[in-house]
Amino acid sequence: MSGFKLKRLGQMMEPELGNPMEAEGVLNPAAARGPDGKLYLFPRLAAKGNYSRIGIARVRFNEAGDPSGVERLGIALEPEADYELRPDGSGGCEDPRITFVESIKRYMMTYTALSPIGPRIALAVSEDLFHWKRLGLATFDAFQGIDFGHVDNKDASLFPIAIPNHAGKLQMAILHRPLFPGTRPEETINQSASREVDLDHESIWISYCPMPLDDPEPQHPGLFNSHHRLVTPVSPWERLKIGGGTPPIITKHGWLIVYHGVSEMEVPNKDEHQLCYSAGVMVLSKKHPQTIHYRSVKPVLMPELPQERHGTIANVVFPTGIDRRDDIGSPNRLDVYYGMADNRIGAARLDLPDFLPPGGVADPLEPKA
Repeated sequence: MSGFKLKRLGQMMEPELGNPMEAEGVLNPAAARGPDGKLYLFPRLAAKGNYSRIGIARVRFNEAGDPSGVERLGIALEPEADYELRPDGSGGCEDPRITFVESIKRYMMTYTALSPIGPRIALAVSEDLFHWKRLGLATFDAFQGIDFGHVDNKDASLFPIAIPNHAGKLQMAILHRPLFPGTRPEETINQSASREVDLDHESIWISYCPMPLDDPEPQHPGLFNSHHRLVTPVSPWERLKIGGGTPPIITKHGWLIVYHGVSEMEVPNKDEHQLCYSAGVMVLSKKHPQTIHYRSVKPVLMPELPQERHGTIANVVFPTGIDRRDDIGSPNRLDVYYGMADNRIGAARLDLPDFLPPGGVADPLEPKA
């Protein structure tokens, strides 16, 4: 087997008819195996005005072992905290990612809180996936003149174990992509195709926090005060923006992440361009995750189906959940759950190749300090 390929497995969820909490879509789910071994999705449920909650659904599988649908089980989080609500009555809990942190035997959720000052990364913790305790907003120290603390931020995910920072100290690590002014795809699409990318402000970062990783009752995480720029837009399919996707999961090749990139596509018979959200694969070194072993030069999943081409936002596949199929004895199979046009949820199967394909590192490797 050569290369990374995703095989679509079908649509998992669509808005429930007559359910006002899903009036504007079900999308961008987290995925996690519960203590019972079953797989649960945590979709974003968008009500009128894009007022979002995070739901819970149990995944059903067919005789072949493929996901075939879900059973809705209720709500995991809905806007309640002051950092999830706005004075005008809007707000939201959006686009969760869930990681089982092995050292504390707890599930950690990162999600986007639509706060009064804009989208921010929030965290919550659970023992069983059904009862969640908010830990508050993630806080970031500045780095070489880059202000991470006072800027919109989203699409964050945690590593399941402590990883070494730039100084070799084991710490909690988070992947995130701050949305500095001028770096949203709606803004970069209006710039020249030959524009120079702002490496500091248009990249995915790894940031580290000295939060104790052996405390069974985690409190508010400490300040993320160590930072490393991980990846920046390079390939055409991610020219307008690069951002997070599924939480990092360990594989035989290293830490694997299915991330998103944004490009532009021409509209037939019209003198305009539309945004196109696609998915790619990134593999980081198991021992030194700041080192990239592989990165997609071309996307592994692009909007092709009608459900991906037409919806709340056209031309979007947006990966957020991943499930390694240890349950059926297939650790080299990964099921990816993704948003379809910001309206529905699909699933796709990713089979790991025997070897990492050659020529797949889009970013040049940076020497270690």
